[in-house]
Amino acid sequence: MCYRIALNFEDGITRFVDCKEGEKVLDAAYRNKINLPMDCSDGVCGTCKCKAESGTYDMGDDYIEDALTEDEAEQGLVLTCQMVATSDCVLSVPMTSQACKTGQQSFAATVTRIAPHHDAAVVLELAIADPATAPVFLPGQYVNIDVPGSGAHRSYSFSTAPGEAQIGFLIKKIPDGLMSGWLADAKAGDQLTLTGPMGSFYLREGEGPLLFLAGGTGLAPFLSMLEVLARAGSQRQVHLIYGVTRDLDLVLVDEIAAYADRLPNFTFSTVVADAASDHPRKGWVTQHMPEDMLAAGAVDVYLCGPPPMVDAVRHYLDENDVNAASFHYEKFTPNEPQKAVA
Repeated sequence: MCYRIALNFEDGITRFVDCKEGEKVLDAAYRNKINLPMDCSDGVCGTCKCKAESGTYDMGDDYIEDALTEDEAEQGLVLTCQMVATSDCVLSVPMTSQACKTGQQSFAATVTRIAPHHDAAVVLELAIADPATAPVFLPGQYVNIDVPGSGAHRSYSFSTAPGEAQIGFLIKKIPDGLMSGWLADAKAGDQLTLTGPMGSFYLREGEGPLLFLAGGTGLAPFLSMLEVLARAGSQRQVHLIYGVTRDLDLVLVDEIAAYADRLPNFTFSTVVADAASDHPRKGWVTQHMPEDMLAAGAVDVYLCGPPPMVDAVRHYLDENDVNAASFHYEKFTPNEPQKAVA
């Protein structure tokens, strides 16, 4: 039996290693040519200390307290030279990937479908050229996609579940945007290069209620999270608020609604900011927050949207003394349009 260990480095890069049953995580990383910090490898120096974000493991008792105190262990700190995984785990590594002599992974993909949604967004679906290299990522993470012929890339969150040979993205349409311009002429069969995964915005394990707050194409990572929760048969209470500027910006609502049949405790609402809209819920996401979920203090809040939305939600939570069990957010800024070449 093998367990999959996600190593999240300080520079946002994530690498995955398969850890054999009974194998130390440090040894598994070295076997995969990832040099996690290490000095003694005997549980004495504490150099290999990392933070276990999720998963179960056995630390044994062959280390000294100077290397890992009882308080540190209670906080989820581990010594990778002693840690033996008993499930899939996520570790936060307090070093950059470069310092650990590893880096980003790239893989090739082929365009299979491009589906525009008015002038708001485009659904881009890709097939991985080699299914054996289907990207492994944490639901909520993103990749960089090279824009052919430009020498530049754009960053997009996966909207599909990890480990699939068919992957998807929800991309905002930007007038004269670099990726938007390429997508306008792209067709099935075109080739793309992707690099990643990256990012610290991803779904954590837990049993408590979840509040998802999506702004515009910030919906993408939540679709990935919902798919993972549905496949796991999750019983967690999940409420998604999807806020947009205009009616036309509401996309993939049918796909969201379909999760109500697969997740017994899932609900969602949509909000349109445009005062001229006939939508039943107008205004900002903060005006439609479920007070009962927030008041309990046990909710995990996940937020992905443009900077003004993220800042507004953070201010709302602070101003109303909301003490969430955890709060994770990611800002995205639309890329600037292409500059005209004289």
